[in-house]
Amino acid sequence: MAFYILRRILQAIPVFFGATLLIYFMVFAMPGDPIAALFGDRQPNPALLERLRAHYHLDEPFIVQYFYYIAGIFRGDFGISFSGQPVGEILARTFPVTLRLAIMSVAIAFVLAIVIGLFSALNKDGIFDNSMLVLALIFIALPIFVLAFLAQYFLAVQWGWFRPTVGGNNDWGDLWLPAIVLGVSVYATSMRLTRASTIETLGQDWVRTAYSKGLPRRRVIPVHVLRNSLIPMVTDLGTVFGILMVGATVTEGIFNVPGVGNTLYQAIIRGENPTVVSFVTVFVVVYVFINIIVDLIYGLLDPRIRYVSN
Repeated sequence: MAFYILRRILQAIPVFFGATLLIYFMVFAMPGDPIAALFGDRQPNPALLERLRAHYHLDEPFIVQYFYYIAGIFRGDFGISFSGQPVGEILARTFPVTLRLAIMSVAIAFVLAIVIGLFSALNKDGIFDNSMLVLALIFIALPIFVLAFLAQYFLAVQWGWFRPTVGGNNDWGDLWLPAIVLGVSVYATSMRLTRASTIETLGQDWVRTAYSKGLPRRRVIPVHVLRNSLIPMVTDLGTVFGILMVGATVTEGIFNVPGVGNTLYQAIIRGENPTVVSFVTVFVVVYVFINIIVDLIYGLLDPRIRYVSN
């Protein structure tokens, strides 16, 4: 296991450098002068422009700029935004908000996927199963902004169960409404995967053997069936968690959540290139780390999986 973890970490190193180099190129090699854009229609002093470009190393060749940036990352310095605020402070303020939102959303999706997917598989082609499949298709087809506005109108405005927006109040309890919207919007795919995997597992020889040995259903379903059916769902939810950590931009914007998605969108609009690059770099690290964790969970769910060196 230790060798497998080390190998995955080593594999992540070229992914990190390749992704950050590509992102840095896409952001800083775009046409236009981001420093001049900060002044809008005003004509800044040319000497001031040159000093600002030198301060941000924009007068250096592209590859030199990239090495300056990577060297700062390894020192824990994410740079300074064009507005003068350290990007690390922006990350420290917004990242925990999105982390809380992602954890709550994935937890909601996980519970819904297991409960509905398992009962649908155990009652295949029944009324409950068909109803849940139709409902899942509706949630898959429904755009997230439509679901968000519906939840905001009915659950917050009409019924008063939640606050319509989050704003500065972003503790766990304040994030329930956007978390429910995100959880419901992503659970459908995981539910269908759980249902299909459970149906397949129910037909396996070891399940029939467990029943033939006299094991009760309450023992067979959670231990022999559900545990072996969770791998596809874990893969899907692991990917979803990584996506949510990148920032559910639309949902954060609708509910005014001060997270990374909303902040990144505003940075793109303002042309804050250092903020955009640093945020995406952190997303790359988080996404790679989550994929390693998901691979390790496989071994916990299915003892037949062994991590060996090839």
